[in-house]
Amino acid sequence: MNRFKQYLNSPLGIFIILLFLLNLVSGAYTNPLDWIMSKIMMLPGIVIGLSVHEWAHGFVSHKLGDPTPKMQGRLTLNPAAHIDPIGFLSLLICGFGWGIPVEIDPRYYKHRRSGEMMVAFAGVAMNFITAVVFAFIVKGIYTASAVFALSAVGGVIIEILLYVVRINVVLMAFNLLPIPPLDGFNIVTEIFNLRKYGWWYKVYRYGFLILFACIMLRITGILLNAPIKAIYSLLLHILYL
Repeated sequence: MNRFKQYLNSPLGIFIILLFLLNLVSGAYTNPLDWIMSKIMMLPGIVIGLSVHEWAHGFVSHKLGDPTPKMQGRLTLNPAAHIDPIGFLSLLICGFGWGIPVEIDPRYYKHRRSGEMMVAFAGVAMNFITAVVFAFIVKGIYTASAVFALSAVGGVIIEILLYVVRINVVLMAFNLLPIPPLDGFNIVTEIFNLRKYGWWYKVYRYGFLILFACIMLRITGILLNAPIKAIYSLLLHILYL
């Protein structure tokens, strides 16, 4: 409860409240029953997407010689190690959320810049791999028994699996945005060695505010809608090969 109150009194908590009100005004919750059912369908996708993303960060950092993720129990796919309860609820209700960030110590890497870039890229890469794997699982169900896939029970299972595909595509695309603290910003930082520029620290310091502004102004949606639809459609094409 104390942690929840801390969030509510923080800039992040204020942002989540504003995002909820924006969704409310835009009609996102006008049909409560449909909304609840869709969120139930999304639950496995959100849990899987957040868990594999954070696990991948920790796994790659561990392989590069950093003992921190292992010491903190992050080298597991158990959602309990990666799911932030408030971030999870925020993602479920407002469409924006987060997992528990994996702490790393780049001083252990043999080549720091390439190591940090690999760790940053690992999360989004794992989301893409997960989306591909679940697309093939859907294809496997159709191949094994089209009758079952088209039945009432099979249809629900297929829909849940397709949510896993889509949510992982969304997480991949969103985290590739070059805005701190997202992975895309870290990747771009290491590719172009941006830390040598004075403005980098100012951008990083105010990254959350920049990200919040982009979300509230729907800039992220404008930037990501087309790529997400294209990637998701490509993965769905797998079903018809």
